[in-house]
Amino acid sequence: MDPEILKSSFAVVERRAEFAVKYFYAHLFRHHPELRELFPTDFPEDMERQRDRLFAALTFVMDRLEDPELPDYLRDLGRDHRKYLAQPDHYAAVGSSLIAAFAAVAGSAWSGETEKAWSEAYGAIANIMLQGAWEAQHHGEPGWWDAEVVARTRHGDDLVVLTLRPRQRLTYSAGQYVSVSTPHLPGIWRPYSLANAPRPDRTVDLHVSRVEGGVLSTALVRQTRVGDVLRLGAPGGGLTLRTPADRPLTLIAAGTGWAPVKALLEQLEPAHEARLFLVARDIAYLYDQPSVDRLRARLPRLTVTHITPAPGRPKAQATERLLTALGNRAGWTRHDVYLAGPPDLVEEVADTLPSLGTPEGRLFHDLLPPTGGNRPLGAAEWLLDRPRPSWHNPTGRTPGA
Repeated sequence: MDPEILKSSFAVVERRAEFAVKYFYAHLFRHHPELRELFPTDFPEDMERQRDRLFAALTFVMDRLEDPELPDYLRDLGRDHRKYLAQPDHYAAVGSSLIAAFAAVAGSAWSGETEKAWSEAYGAIANIMLQGAWEAQHHGEPGWWDAEVVARTRHGDDLVVLTLRPRQRLTYSAGQYVSVSTPHLPGIWRPYSLANAPRPDRTVDLHVSRVEGGVLSTALVRQTRVGDVLRLGAPGGGLTLRTPADRPLTLIAAGTGWAPVKALLEQLEPAHEARLFLVARDIAYLYDQPSVDRLRARLPRLTVTHITPAPGRPKAQATERLLTALGNRAGWTRHDVYLAGPPDLVEEVADTLPSLGTPEGRLFHDLLPPTGGNRPLGAAEWLLDRPRPSWHNPTGRTPGA
């Protein structure tokens, strides 16, 4: 496997990313029509997101070809892909179609040497992913966890807290997330943070905000009832507590980013010094106040600051007010910082905190794919406004990276 050949040829393919991905799926479904049922082809918008995630995952791998942690990521990706019912022969079919797409797009830049390099690379990647899938199966881990909805709490029209009881033990750490699906929307999975530290009764909470046009979020908020069964993928993510008891920490939660932050707070010892910033686009969206009050009572050294726009002002003012509030606080060199919320806000705050004194390596956040918004429609838009890679990273081994 020659990394230089892989990177240089991928750079050519990347210029026509949209066409490459469409060619890949057309080739795959033409030669293996039985695989259509594994993809959300009945939902065009979700199929478009699937296309984006494929290329984002390829970009992620290309950027880390020589990273010693790449095999760990690929093993966990294979473990996670069991929820899609991926079988060994599916990997071979995907590889054949992927190489066909790259050859078609690369044109004169494609050669026998290039095809050999990609065949070797894909074979190595598939073998590592299959190893991860086999290890998970060998240890008795299911492809997904069936989980019954045992409680449902509405917060306004578009947000719900679902309490689930998995039928098999779900082992996870506070701050992690799972991908979620429903049996009547096969092939559609979305990541949602687990909103509690592990409990003796093994139940877990999900905070779900409905996204306009979002098929799964709408179903979870408006159609899911107590007694329904959802599917949960393998837990992942790196937003886990790593701060020693003698070091203070700051937690910043915007919107349903409150879910993983709440889980982290539940794991703190009462003597831990912490400050919490809760951000919402409107005062009506500051939900789950009873949980905040319970945490305040249990953690006497916890301070809480609520941030919303001024009445009648646009929701973007919440971010401006948050940055002002952060700038007015001291002690950043001593604090670990945990950050969760919409991707744009996370990126802006993460870019600001080092200038306030947050030490390198002490800012932690996961990069989850955005659930809404527009996407580039063609190669020109892709190059002019290239998106941050958005994929479901089942390990999140480099939080904040």
